[in-house]
Amino acid sequence: MTHIRKIPALLLLIAALAQPAHAAGCYADYKAKQDQPLKLHYGVMELSGACSKSAARDEVAARLQRAGWTLLNVLSVFGPEGLDKRKADAGSNFLRF
Repeated sequence: MTHIRKIPALLLLIAALAQPAHAAGCYADYKAKQDQPLKLHYGVMELSGACSKSAARDEVAARLQRAGWTLLNVLSVFGPEGLDKRKADAGSNFLRF
């Protein structure tokens, strides 16, 4: 009887582990632009969706677009260990969007 009670808990655990990786501590660095006049910036953004470069493109582009910027390229996706080395380069665009 105890084994029967453990099966639902085990199934829940397996289902939770099978979910796609989400952005717990996931970041992307990117390049963006504005036109008229031309402005460029490099930034770092914390991701709330899946932690992959392809998913980051959609999320970063949408968030930048709301602020009047156009995404040029997502350079990389990384964890918290990559923040310090990018902070100075991103300047005011470090975790801004």
